[in-house]
Amino acid sequence: MNAHDTQVRQKALTLLRGGAKNADVARDLGVPAGTISYWKHLDRAKRGECPGAHQSVCPRCEGDLDETAYAYLLGLYLGDGHIIQNRSMRTPSLSVVCTESWPGLMNACESAMRLVFPNNSVCRVRRKGCREIKVYSKHIWCLFPQHGPGKKHKRPIVLESWQRKLVDSHPWEFVRGLIHSDGCRMVNWATRMVRGERKRYEYPRYFFANKSDDIRTLYTDTLDRLGVEWTHCTRGGAPFNISVAKKASVALMDLHVGPKY
Repeated sequence: MNAHDTQVRQKALTLLRGGAKNADVARDLGVPAGTISYWKHLDRAKRGECPGAHQSVCPRCEGDLDETAYAYLLGLYLGDGHIIQNRSMRTPSLSVVCTESWPGLMNACESAMRLVFPNNSVCRVRRKGCREIKVYSKHIWCLFPQHGPGKKHKRPIVLESWQRKLVDSHPWEFVRGLIHSDGCRMVNWATRMVRGERKRYEYPRYFFANKSDDIRTLYTDTLDRLGVEWTHCTRGGAPFNISVAKKASVALMDLHVGPKY
């Protein structure tokens, strides 16, 4: 290593010891992130600061699962979430894709992941027009047993008994997660003749669209228990859309769910 490299490395270590993130140091110094990580590891080993083996604790089986956050995260997962573990990954990852135009949703998703997986790091991966909120954990399979090969609408999606009890205890969080993933709050309009004059009326409604019959049923069954009236909004012969348009039901949804932001 030449003198210039030594100076860059020392500057990197100074920044890292001050609490700077690996990615920020790599970007500022123009050094590959892997190199920064390697320098940091060697520096910590030299100073005897390398941590021991990570004690992995399952939040459900051995820990204290945050049920409210989990109910919301379960709804997000059933909508826009996916779980991946390929041959190059020692640990599976749970990801939820959030569009850039809803920063509040990204914050809520990240917060739920941190509460459900308090011993794991949560990151945001930049994608075109969106962010992928991601967490790695060995216990994802235990917490999300609905995972399987292929798309969700092509395989059965059935909650286990412990999940059903949890959703029954926190139904609005589950509904909020489903709406924040595969749903929306929008304003419809219609016209009506009043005293010979056509007038336009606007009214809010909630939509939830998912190709999985099982996931739609989980949504509508929960709405039934909450006293929210809903109808199928069939388009092209496909009953993929669930509509909530009655004034009292929309008011309930506004109180507990609200639009994405």
